[in-house]
Amino acid sequence: MKIINAWRHLKTITEHKMLVMKNCFRIGLYRQGLLHDLSKYSWTEFRTGVLYYQGNKSPNAAEKDEMGYSGAWLHHKGRNKHHFEYWIDFGPKKEEGLIGNKMPLKYVAEMVMDRIAASKVYKGRDYTDSSPWEYYSRTKDYIVIHPRTKALLEHLLLMLKEQGEERTFAYIRKMLKRKDY
Repeated sequence: MKIINAWRHLKTITEHKMLVMKNCFRIGLYRQGLLHDLSKYSWTEFRTGVLYYQGNKSPNAAEKDEMGYSGAWLHHKGRNKHHFEYWIDFGPKKEEGLIGNKMPLKYVAEMVMDRIAASKVYKGRDYTDSSPWEYYSRTKDYIVIHPRTKALLEHLLLMLKEQGEERTFAYIRKMLKRKDY
């Protein structure tokens, strides 16, 4: 069973990576497209994918359900700047506690491509352009993310939902040329 899970997990993460790469190329993020999620092929992350493979959601969630945390997720988010969790740190003043720092635009754009690809992989034929928004909206009220990053992410996911990929990707390409939000 583990060999089958290893093969299935490898196929899943590679399909995801290829979708992100394709979409990153469409918006002009060639380097990020090529390097996206390489840590998923590391033993720390891949092993969890094999042990907790389900096919319809991230194995990290199953590991977290069983252990109370996911070592693979902690490894992943600490190495991949397209996750808002990478940008969480203590604020300049101790009393602020943990805060979300503003993400650079290119990583927000990659995060959108990541959410689209994950939704397509896990939802399959049931994917629609509203799927990434629906997934995000389940957690948006209690995540730690910079307000401007959150506003941009929501704007882009809602644009995707309402106007589709072509218009959203064209808008992101224009934003990337301006280099800020």
